[in-house]
Amino acid sequence: MRSEGYGAVADGQETTSKRHDSVRLAVIVGALGVVFGDIGTSPIYTLQTVFSPDDPHPVPVSSANVYGVVSLIFWSVMIIVTVTYILLALRIDNEGEGGIMALIALLKRQAASPGRRTAALLAAVGIFGASLFFGDSMITPAISVLSAVEGLKIVEPSMDSFVVPITAVIIVVLFLVQRRGTAAVGRVFGPVMIAWFLAIGGLGVVGIADHPQILKALSPTYAIGFLTGHFGIAFFALAAIVLAVTGAEALYADMGHFGRRSITRGWLFLVLPACTLSYLGQGALILADQSNVSSPFFLLAPEWARLPLVLLATAATVIASQAVITGAYSVASQAGQLGYLPRLRIAHTSESSIGQIYVPWINWLLLVSVLTLVFAFRSSAALAYAFGMAVTGTITITTLLSLYVARKRWGAPLWAIGAAATVLLAVDLLFVGANLTKLVHGAWLPLAIALTAFTLMTTWQRGRQVVTAERERLEGSLQEFVEEIRNGGAPTQLVPGTAVFLNRGKTTAPLAMRANVEHNSVRHEHVIIMSIETEPVPRVPEHERIVIDDLGYANDGIFHVIARYGYMETPDIPAALRMLDPETTEGQLNLDDASYFLSKIELRPGGAGTMAPWRKRLFMATTHATADAADYFGLPRTRTVIMGSRIEV
Repeated sequence: MRSEGYGAVADGQETTSKRHDSVRLAVIVGALGVVFGDIGTSPIYTLQTVFSPDDPHPVPVSSANVYGVVSLIFWSVMIIVTVTYILLALRIDNEGEGGIMALIALLKRQAASPGRRTAALLAAVGIFGASLFFGDSMITPAISVLSAVEGLKIVEPSMDSFVVPITAVIIVVLFLVQRRGTAAVGRVFGPVMIAWFLAIGGLGVVGIADHPQILKALSPTYAIGFLTGHFGIAFFALAAIVLAVTGAEALYADMGHFGRRSITRGWLFLVLPACTLSYLGQGALILADQSNVSSPFFLLAPEWARLPLVLLATAATVIASQAVITGAYSVASQAGQLGYLPRLRIAHTSESSIGQIYVPWINWLLLVSVLTLVFAFRSSAALAYAFGMAVTGTITITTLLSLYVARKRWGAPLWAIGAAATVLLAVDLLFVGANLTKLVHGAWLPLAIALTAFTLMTTWQRGRQVVTAERERLEGSLQEFVEEIRNGGAPTQLVPGTAVFLNRGKTTAPLAMRANVEHNSVRHEHVIIMSIETEPVPRVPEHERIVIDDLGYANDGIFHVIARYGYMETPDIPAALRMLDPETTEGQLNLDDASYFLSKIELRPGGAGTMAPWRKRLFMATTHATADAADYFGLPRTRTVIMGSRIEV
């Protein structure tokens, strides 16, 4: 019996282990289909761009330069992606969530501790980094899909005029399917990316076999020698070499979708080896014949395989676009929760993973922006100079913030942080400097996008502060208002039922409640004044969700409820109210027939010098993007009353 029981337990454990292994494998495959598309398709255009004769600072094609460039690409990938992101940034999560907005949330939490000025300053720098990421999200789909479709010109030169229209159609279809969700997209794209990495790795091996001397480029001496011995050439080459690390920020931003372990394993065991083999194989091809520099990625394939490779590359670059699109959803959602953007409508697309979301407003904004870039620039080469600026700026800011948070969170020795900062930031700033030389050749574009987004986010944050202050003045003290009702200063008729008034806190009285008492002279038997608090963590446990305050009186039917949510969660007011214990709510609540009251604020520009006039107009224009409050908080439409008020900013 013991042996049978042990066998049954062992079989059960084995089955559970296999199930967990399959789940982990499925997550890794899903991550391959969403996270690694951008960085995994960089081999298509990186070497080609480095040696492009159209570059304003071209790199001469020579054996020494090929070895130096390939070595510099490999070690740039190792330092920026493997060290900065995989080994450092992915370990600095905010309860499982990553990305630059997660770092900003950690900084805001630290702003209340000593050194708060530094944390606040770095948070502002982080907002600019998030703004650069929005630029990256617009440029990546355009340059990635264009670079793949341009492979048609290698197969059939007469197809040149069809490149832009085909690219536009592919991009439109990509954005139309976003509403299906990250999980669905990842399941379809994952196997495609596995085939992609196996294909580019295999083609790289073929190229290496023809010229195995290229393996010497794995030595850092070639990268260092190229930088020190030919700095005038190497420095300008960095503006194109940075294309090899595009998508690094997407790895971090999408961590909440798939987890650190899945991303790390996918990178170390498949993506990094495949990309390295591809770069080495392309370098070997150029060494064999310098004319191959025109399109080393596609020419690495035999003639019969080039059309299938173009089709596979097109599919892979669509996936590359997916990586930054999902990253943009995450950044926009988190920015909204932290008060830097309006409350946007967010659709959760997975019942099993709360991190998988779809943000319609961001989706359509990106679609219009990407199509505009495709028709304006019309080639991947023209977009390459713009691409690098967005990438290097975001990477540098992420490195800076990660090192600061690592120092505060882990208590790492100052000398260790200083040494890491010296090496990592020196590399990042070299890339930034190189891309600044391309300012007039397109690098201005992501800076302009970032400056626009930064202005929008900081204006929204400041506008919210102004409106909140004025609203608190109009609302008056909640405690005094409750005292007035109890003492008969505001005569009211008590009516049966439950009324829920949404408010920003418990210090002031809701405008809708004031209007109900002062103009209608009625109040409900049970009055819930409810506030939503967004914590600087991704999610709040259910047992910490609700905080109740009787406002000093335990028998008047008026009490305050705080519902606490993480910045990755969407508030659901009716669900939160169902968690209330009747013993703490001054009687049994009739939530099935409860009425919900919202205070709608009409904004008008005023004469106060709270903001510049143009920023006031921008703030008021931005309010139109705000999601409907009833829908956002999950309120039943038929039982929601909206009462208006006017505030000048």
